[in-house]
Amino acid sequence: MTDLINHPPHYTSGPAVCAQCGCPIECIDVTSHMGFSLGNVVKYVWRADLKGAALEDLQKAAWYLQHEIERRHKAAQVPL
Repeated sequence: MTDLINHPPHYTSGPAVCAQCGCPIECIDVTSHMGFSLGNVVKYVWRADLKGAALEDLQKAAWYLQHEIERRHKAAQVPL
């Protein structure tokens, strides 16, 4: 039975596998080591072709990336 809450197909059908054990690598295995916005950028790019809404997911990734760029500019007090 597919667990649509914790492990839907677009979470577990990515191409990445562990080189040592061959187990699938989920996006959260990578993004949990990042901040929120950058993690979302990776998440939306990673899964873009797995859910059938690639353009929408890439636009979401771009939004989160722009948000992170603006946040860092503000923190560094550097104009865009």
